[in-house]
Amino acid sequence: MTINDLEELFLRKKPVRLLLNIKLGGTKYVSILAKETDCTYSHTVKLLELFQNLGLVTFEKSGRIKFVKLSAEGTELAGDFENVLRKFAKLKPKKK
Repeated sequence: MTINDLEELFLRKKPVRLLLNIKLGGTKYVSILAKETDCTYSHTVKLLELFQNLGLVTFEKSGRIKFVKLSAEGTELAGDFENVLRKFAKLKPKKK
């Protein structure tokens, strides 16, 4: 992946929301993540495959269910996004 590919992936709302949902909830399965992210199941699977290729998540199978877990790099990146969002919230003008 190029820098432009990474910018396209992580400067969009749903990939960031997906990464943060995994971090907040720990190990979850794909259909739950899709609902929490307000994303279709197929789009969620596509994003998770990209995350896996980047080394951000791992999959663990338990019977027929595939669970998603953040890797150390994924946890670090999710924390970075949390920090960015916190800073953005502080800078955002308050509504009157």
